[in-house]
Amino acid sequence: MSKTDTSGLTQLGQSVDAPTSPETAVLERVPNGNAGTDYVVRFTAPEFTSLCPMTGQPDFAHIVIDYIPGDWLVESKSLKLFLFAFRNHGAFHEDCSVYIAKRIVELLDPKWLRIGAYWYPRGGIPIDVFWQTGEAPKGVWLPEQGVATYRGRG
Repeated sequence: MSKTDTSGLTQLGQSVDAPTSPETAVLERVPNGNAGTDYVVRFTAPEFTSLCPMTGQPDFAHIVIDYIPGDWLVESKSLKLFLFAFRNHGAFHEDCSVYIAKRIVELLDPKWLRIGAYWYPRGGIPIDVFWQTGEAPKGVWLPEQGVATYRGRG
């Protein structure tokens, strides 16, 4: 096992201000010490928040991001700060969800990525958003995301 090269990181181990928008948030990456081996990395953000662009009211989601890395891994502190940047950002559920996935794909060029964004309803209708880059490679253990469909009190 080799030591991870963190020399290019600007946020890890540092005191940094929260980004003011998702567009200005800095996502960082580190070399994948297991490049050439297919495995799944999962990030779960159970308390994701953004704002409705029409009303300014908060919207909440449980977001699950799975990816099979190539040469790079996303650095988790930068990912947390990136997701936090949505707290004061107004965008529809679909835009937030797909934007998150595309930013990670742009940064990492992973072998495969999917996002499941399970939004809590406001006004009675949950809007869940799912996106992936293509078919997952064969032979990789890919567990279900495990988030139940919203049922209310039903």
